Amino acid sequence: MAKSQFVRTKPHLNIGTMGHVDHGKTTLTAAITKVLAERDPGVNRFVAFDGIDRAPEEIQRGITINISHVEYETASRHYAHVDMPGHADYVKNMITGAAQVDAAILVVSAQDGAMPQTREHVLLARRVGVPYLVVALNKADTVDDPELLDLVELEVRELLSEYGFPGDEVPVVRVSGLKALEGDPKWTAAIGELLDAVDSYVPVPDRELGEPFLMPIENVLTISGRGTVVTGAVERGSLKLGDAVEVVGLGPTVTSTAIGMETFGKTLESAEAGDNAAVLLRGVKRDEVRRGQVVALPGSVQPHRKFRATLHALSTAEGGRHTPFAADYRPQFYFRTTDVSGGIDLGQITLVMPGDTIELTVELEKPIAMNTGLGFAVREGGHTVAAGTVTELLD
Repeated sequence: MAKSQFVRTKPHLNIGTMGHVDHGKTTLTAAITKVLAERDPGVNRFVAFDGIDRAPEEIQRGITINISHVEYETASRHYAHVDMPGHADYVKNMITGAAQVDAAILVVSAQDGAMPQTREHVLLARRVGVPYLVVALNKADTVDDPELLDLVELEVRELLSEYGFPGDEVPVVRVSGLKALEGDPKWTAAIGELLDAVDSYVPVPDRELGEPFLMPIENVLTISGRGTVVTGAVERGSLKLGDAVEVVGLGPTVTSTAIGMETFGKTLESAEAGDNAAVLLRGVKRDEVRRGQVVALPGSVQPHRKFRATLHALSTAEGGRHTPFAADYRPQFYFRTTDVSGGIDLGQITLVMPGDTIELTVELEKPIAMNTGLGFAVREGGHTVAAGTVTELLD
């Protein structure tokens, strides 16, 4: 069956749901697709809850582990929507998802209010550069006292302000994903309000189309008889069919040509910054490429192991360490879609206390495609302990 062509008729944005586990992110995502499919069935398709959580262990435990993409359109925009996991073990997947969204819907349960993980997600969103947040106060149907809802809203606004988001301006919309899925007209309308808030509050980002093409690899697939496909969100630039590319980082650089491109199952003539794309690479074996590398125009980005950075060690209240760390510390460094361990050189500093912001030198075990200004997160034992920015390349 021939695939249809992806036609750009509306601005495209990448958006995600994030928030504490069991606050209703996946239910809300399903409700959004249902409301839009009813509003405009020509372009939108309802994706049920179990169509978003696909991995067997997700179905078993009812949690989102891997990042699931759904697409939908409002009257004015085309969205690729990422349902980001809230479960603590899988925050590393959330980091890779958050690094690629233009905005996020922060889902907070009206019953529980902001939880420690909500705080961690807001901090991560700030650190990995999610520019805009819209808050969905979910499960609002379960709270009878409107004053209680006001209180939760106030608490969330204060939390956002604390981490550098404009807490007074951020839209906070009271919704019920479950009731909207059941077809309750009041809550169906509330989902509409949430989407209107996203449409009006989040501006269309300035895409870096003039820069050389770069796409971090999220997944690698093999299509029998065709070759190796890499998927990810295009960070900058554009790529046309037949363009030469390099796969950079984590090992020897691989040279290839883009011989096929798709987005959401539709063929692409060219992939642009912001697109969720699948790129078929000529002559590349499955074991030559992997998640965490980047696909880039030849010569536009180099792999590096050693760099200087500004690092903020999270305080205990932010979900960071309870104890300081010294120069013998070897955590995992998360860049784009990859994590790699590395050592640190603190220079004159002997101890880094939780809450400190310092300059340091890092040496990674494997080279990563990087440039100055690239953000990263530092994690150990399932917790985010610091976040930083590359300031100088040393190799």
